[in-house]
Amino acid sequence: MFPASPTSPASSVPSASAADLHPTAALFRSLAPAVDFCSLRIVDERSDHLGVRQDVLQPPSTSQSRGAMVSVVHQGGYGYAATSDLSAAGLREAIGRAVDWAARSAGHSVVDFTRITLPRPQGRYVSPGVEAPLQRSRRDIIDLLMAESKACRTDARIVDWSASLWTTATDQLYVTADGAEAFQRFRQVMPGLSVSANAGADTQTRSFAGGGLCRQGDLSVLLDSGFVGSGPRLAAEAIALLEAPNCPTGRMDLLLMPSQMMLQIHESIGHPLELDRILGDERNFAGTSFVTLDMFGHYQYGSPLLNVSFDPTRAEELASYGWDDEGTLASKVFVIRDGVLQHPLGGSISQARAAMAGHTVGGAASARASSWNRPPLDRMSNLNVEPGDSTLEEMIASVERGVLMDGNISWSIDDSRNKFQFGCEYGRLIEGGELKGVVRNPNYRGISASFWRSLRAVGNAATLEVMGTPFCGKAEPSQIIRVGHASPACLFSDVEVFGAEA
Repeated sequence: MFPASPTSPASSVPSASAADLHPTAALFRSLAPAVDFCSLRIVDERSDHLGVRQDVLQPPSTSQSRGAMVSVVHQGGYGYAATSDLSAAGLREAIGRAVDWAARSAGHSVVDFTRITLPRPQGRYVSPGVEAPLQRSRRDIIDLLMAESKACRTDARIVDWSASLWTTATDQLYVTADGAEAFQRFRQVMPGLSVSANAGADTQTRSFAGGGLCRQGDLSVLLDSGFVGSGPRLAAEAIALLEAPNCPTGRMDLLLMPSQMMLQIHESIGHPLELDRILGDERNFAGTSFVTLDMFGHYQYGSPLLNVSFDPTRAEELASYGWDDEGTLASKVFVIRDGVLQHPLGGSISQARAAMAGHTVGGAASARASSWNRPPLDRMSNLNVEPGDSTLEEMIASVERGVLMDGNISWSIDDSRNKFQFGCEYGRLIEGGELKGVVRNPNYRGISASFWRSLRAVGNAATLEVMGTPFCGKAEPSQIIRVGHASPACLFSDVEVFGAEA
């Protein structure tokens, strides 16, 4: 538990407030050009990282970034330019470059941008716990991380262990030249705990929540998530893996826990459904998608038990917000309902592009940028599998032969986001409806287009966990963005399972 301390806040330098950003917005409006549309997105972000490795405090790191992106639409063209110089001279230069790019692209783009009505947002959004000041000192947090670190060394075979906390505080203001204004304040908490054990040539690692415990909120996330006190359990599981037999090989049932479901959703539903990828924008960097525009509304993506929502309105999840970075109001949208593909992950511009190509596919408030110096792209925010009605005990009891897998350790997926192979940290055999011993090096492979149709049970709300990743990569130039995934445990039939090579 954190001791009480009123001094030395963990984030002693606050991020900007809405009032701090308003003068820049007012200056922008005074300089805005006479064009069809012009917007400014100001982002101020502070990031703090504290870590302990092998009971040694690592150098704390703090970074702060502040800048703005100007976007211009005029006479069919679209241009944007970013600047960290928020003076009149800096904004004037960025506006000039954006106007120039809009003029150059007019008549040469795949779409006439003046045919797209961009949103005009109004309002304010804040993460849970944002308005309350941090009540724990940096010393408190270091003490907690050190305690977890020391608790991991339970056996001489534990050779590496670490505990960390990464927090971000972000203020963002989106305005248009004609009066739209939306302010958003985010606080994100991303703890980490990892333990590695070694015997001879074999090294096994267990990490807290598979590295996927990432949420919006205050430091209570550490207490509510079970992070505190988890070190000895992870150490015991790492030792158990050293002593366990290799995962069996063959086709069998597969029970995935939420820490692995997170990656399964991310790679084989999230990325394939990004509309700009479907339209061909990612071909020379991260590939295309097996999904095509004519699939929406009827394609059987998964079994009738599969319901997947895009939900940036779930407050505690990592990538929640009030508006996306094109200004579209956030709302919950089902991208898959009863197994049938419904909508892609496409923002307002991509939806218009698809419509101009003759496909009305809908979309979501999913245009997101990783920073002030990147343009919005079609991205996941919170992509969740909705809970079903099976208990974990019922799912285990229904399995004659299978493996439970938890915590991702490796992944590979092809350029069309279809064929995949994933490895997990931890496995348990299931035989005759009972959970048996630990197995090491559990892996499985499949094809997205058929894997989800093998879903035969979805865990209830009691099995659901809210998780996420801060490291979703896409685009040229690269954008690394934060994504949330909430999922129950899920049971799949007739999956190709295998262990590592002996």
